[in-house]
Amino acid sequence: MIETVVRKRIEILADKALQKRVTDAIDQVGITGWTILPVTEGKGRDGKWREERVTGTDKVFVLTIASEDKAMALAEAIAPMLTKFGFLLSMWDVEVIRGERF
Repeated sequence: MIETVVRKRIEILADKALQKRVTDAIDQVGITGWTILPVTEGKGRDGKWREERVTGTDKVFVLTIASEDKAMALAEAIAPMLTKFGFLLSMWDVEVIRGERF
């Protein structure tokens, strides 16, 4: 049977123009990898929104997986951006194979 390890999956919804700030924070807390996914449309408490390249309001999901300690360090580092720029951060437990990679 394959053994799994519990880690934290973290998703951050951010403006594309600010994704480097997010990935820099991930790198600074020692998380070894991340993936950026484009987001084209959504709806929140302020209503619907769409990707808009002309005005620069494109959004991305930055996805990473980390140990609980590193995940909490990232949450602390990103916290000021959550309010200032309206980022959304979610995290939950996931099981991974080869947990030493995270």
